Amino acid sequence: MISSIRGEVLHVGLDRTVVEVSGFGLTVHATPQTLGGLRAGQHAFLHTNFVPRQDEAPLLFGFADSDEREIFTTLLGISGVGPRLALAVLSVHTPHEVRLAIRDSDTSAFTKVPGIGKKTAQRILLELAGKLIIDPETPAPGERQKAASLPTDVTKAEVRAALTSLGWTERDATQALDDALSADPDLIDAGTSTVLRTVLRALGTAKASTG
Repeated sequence: MISSIRGEVLHVGLDRTVVEVSGFGLTVHATPQTLGGLRAGQHAFLHTNFVPRQDEAPLLFGFADSDEREIFTTLLGISGVGPRLALAVLSVHTPHEVRLAIRDSDTSAFTKVPGIGKKTAQRILLELAGKLIIDPETPAPGERQKAASLPTDVTKAEVRAALTSLGWTERDATQALDDALSADPDLIDAGTSTVLRTVLRALGTAKASTG
C-alpha cells in the first residue's frame, strides 16, 4: 500500500496532479482544496490512499493531511460509495464538518454533495455512526490556519474550474459564484477553498429545494 508520497509537482489539473517520485510521474487524484495548495515545480508531501480496481487500472488519491485521508478511507467502507463520491464529500466539507454531520445525524449536509441523494445520505449516517469521533472543543482545521488569499481573478477561475470538474455547467458555476460574492463581497478574500465550499453549499441547497 502506498500511504504517502513526496516529490516535485510536475502538473496540477482540475481534479488531479502529477508528482515525480524516484523518476516516476505518479498521477494523484485529489480535492480542489488539496490541489489549490500545490504548484508545479515545487515539492509536495501528500498522504495517499491506493485504490485497486478489478479489470481497471488502480487509482491513487492524495490528501493534504491525514485527517482527510481517514475520512476518505472510512467513506469507502460504505456500500455504494466509491472513491469519486468520497472525494466529492471532501470537496464540499472539511473532515471536521463531516464528523459534525455524523454526530448530529445531519442528512442535509450530505445531500449537498453532487451525486448523493437522501437514501445514500441516510446510509452514510447509519454506517458511520460511532466510527468517527469528534472533540466538540477542537476547532476545524480551516479555523486554525486561513487559506492564503489569491488574486481575485485567479480565485474565481479556480472555483469555476473545480465546479465544472464536479459536474456543474460553466453557466451554473458562474451564476452560483456571482450570487455568493454578491451576498458576501468579502468572501473572495477568504481563498479558493472557502469560496468553493460556500458555492457548493449554495448549489446543494438549491438542488434540495427543487428536488
